[in-house]
Amino acid sequence: MEEHLQGRIKLHDGRYLAYKERGVPKDDAKFTIVLVHGFGSSKDMNFNVSQELVNEIGIYFVLYDRAGYGESDPNPKRSLKSEAYDVQELADGLEIGSRFYLIGISMGSYTVWSCLKHIPQRLAGVAMVAPVVNFRWPSIPKSLMPKDYRREVAKWSVWIANYFPGLLQWLVTQNMFSTTSMLEKNPVYFNDQDIEVLKHIKGFPMLTKEKLRERGVFGTLRSDFLVAFGDWDFDPADLPDPSLSGPEKGSSSVHIWQGYEDKVMPFQLQRCLCRKLPWIRYHEVPKGGHLIVHYDGICDAILKSLLLGEDLPMYKPKAVITEPA
Repeated sequence: MEEHLQGRIKLHDGRYLAYKERGVPKDDAKFTIVLVHGFGSSKDMNFNVSQELVNEIGIYFVLYDRAGYGESDPNPKRSLKSEAYDVQELADGLEIGSRFYLIGISMGSYTVWSCLKHIPQRLAGVAMVAPVVNFRWPSIPKSLMPKDYRREVAKWSVWIANYFPGLLQWLVTQNMFSTTSMLEKNPVYFNDQDIEVLKHIKGFPMLTKEKLRERGVFGTLRSDFLVAFGDWDFDPADLPDPSLSGPEKGSSSVHIWQGYEDKVMPFQLQRCLCRKLPWIRYHEVPKGGHLIVHYDGICDAILKSLLLGEDLPMYKPKAVITEPA
């Protein structure tokens, strides 16, 4: 995407958020989208959309560094609410209008959930791509994946991060716990298409042992992880349909895009949540892993569905979405 201005805005608590503007100029745009990056990423994230589509339908993007990431100041009081209000202050500071679209990638999806809870009146529509699921949500049945390693890793990581952060930092910077070896092209976390993607992108530069030894980097990642997987003050399954409560009824839509072969967040969890929230439009990439945002054509499909209501049959899940017993 073509890049325009970049800068920082000052928030009410004195912190600064760094941002970039991409796509068509703001004053020429028909659609305004705020992009929320995931864990260990930044406003420099790759959203693999074609410039032709951006120009054709007139999309203006704002990408920003979440608190503590990139060039944004850390927030020692990071919470679900603070993430939502950071988005709202960013939108107000850049004067992008009373309503805008929001897209969250992976861990950035918890910011989207918080916006749906706390500032739904500002959202014209949202999409979550390979979103994380918090195993503590009451709406996720314990019987769904009782022996799933991801649940155990999340549980113990939250406990250690809460009570023994120094130990956690030491563990993830040792050779036996090398983050690079854990994530880079590891088939435990990535399917074949993901591994192919990792051959052509930067990977996870913020998650290297060298970076994790930096106190500021580790502190940001720790606080982000704890908010995402800690105790929430609401369950997404209890949220009302935003299309029924907004100023323009029926105009807001919520989308989830999930890879069928995602090894970080299994598709069964997304299907379970969407069964409880039938107003979510659920899309499933048949051979997609966790890095579907990097696949050719996926971002174009996400935008066409979110902005124009155009859905491709190939991303409709073949199996019926049913709630587990």
